[in-house]
Amino acid sequence: MDPTQIISKKITLLGSHAVGKTSLIAQFVEGKFPESYVTTIGLKVDKKSVIMESHQLDLLIWDIAGHEDPTKFPAYYLNGCHGYVYVVDLSRPETVKGLKERLEQLDKMLPNVPRVVVGNKVDLISEADLEKLKKKDGKPLEILASAKTGLRVNEVFNKLGQKMMEQHEST
Repeated sequence: MDPTQIISKKITLLGSHAVGKTSLIAQFVEGKFPESYVTTIGLKVDKKSVIMESHQLDLLIWDIAGHEDPTKFPAYYLNGCHGYVYVVDLSRPETVKGLKERLEQLDKMLPNVPRVVVGNKVDLISEADLEKLKKKDGKPLEILASAKTGLRVNEVFNKLGQKMMEQHEST
């Protein structure tokens, strides 16, 4: 690939309400954590360019209002999605419960679309709870992050970028 090539990809952040989707985006795009909670109503779109190994990747980041049930996300928000981040709140077990089933639903809705599954708010749980969480089967969390401290936030988006580029190069 040409190192000056610019590739644009639409990504979407999905998950229940108040899991930290907007905060993850703010930390990634602006390098800051919003101190006050504001519920996302409908949709907010941000953009950030990431320099990958051989190109520039322009991410159009869609922040969608949260829902427990993936089938409740408006289909037109997901159209043209090249990748997504599914976020759960580690301090609220109900957002982790049933994760495997929600991901299976999303696989049907977004076949062959790369994803990264993130456990956010790792700073709010104890080491003991973290160890329990790591040992449980059926919890396909790829990255444990904290939007507040910035821990592994860039890793979330970089990993998704790599997955999307691998798919892009193979087509």
